[in-house]
Amino acid sequence: MNRLAQGIHAEVGGKATPKYNGRPSFEWRILVPVMIKRALVTVVDDDESMRESLPDLLLEFGFAARAFSSAEEFLVSDCFEQTKCLILDIAMPGMTGPDLQHELRIRRKNIPIIFITANRDETIRARMLEQGAEECLFKPFGDSALFEALQSALSGR
Repeated sequence: MNRLAQGIHAEVGGKATPKYNGRPSFEWRILVPVMIKRALVTVVDDDESMRESLPDLLLEFGFAARAFSSAEEFLVSDCFEQTKCLILDIAMPGMTGPDLQHELRIRRKNIPIIFITANRDETIRARMLEQGAEECLFKPFGDSALFEALQSALSGR
């Protein structure tokens, strides 16, 4: 496959097959998947390192990603209506993660929430799940744990 075809295939995926065109060279046919708008996953965390690292990981997973330092900032953003899943810190100054979850219920906005917390307390995790969170992960969490939580949240399981 020539470099142009390799680049296209690497960028958009799909299926690349050679087609003999009767000459000493091949024609490459790349079947490109229909471009589907990627689901926007929004991170709300007062921890700058989380706001910087998680969006990169989400992009690697194939999602669109945005990050905000506070719940209040998220609520007035242009991402509010487009967000398909929230990765939400529990303990933040001002409006906490559970406060934002409550505000979303008041606004009748049903966004799946994956809570994240540095407090490794199973009772907190149980309470968040009981109150409707899709998952509650303890920091630091593994990439695969986050990916599985996102898949579950976005598939409605």
